Amino acid sequence: MLSKETLFAVSLFPYLGFLWFMTRSRKFPRLAVIGFYVLLLFVAITIPAGIYAQSAYNEQLANVDWLHGGAEFFLTLSNVLVVLGFSQALRRNSQQ
Repeated sequence: MLSKETLFAVSLFPYLGFLWFMTRSRKFPRLAVIGFYVLLLFVAITIPAGIYAQSAYNEQLANVDWLHGGAEFFLTLSNVLVVLGFSQALRRNSQQ
């Protein structure tokens, strides 16, 4: 059975492929593309935050509110940017 760490590492490759395709195609709304990259930033921030929570507090990240909230901010920002990007694109297309 694969460990959760291995599955996480393997799951990054399809996502990086998605980011590459999306960026290269130039058919996605720019703001949404930025949002998908911010999701990658969320992952990059969450990993060290989780390690710090474990080493400094001997707790999981979810149990250290200030760290968890700080990391989750980037997930929320990512979601907002993706929604705003596609929303703007839909409005633009409906006006044409």
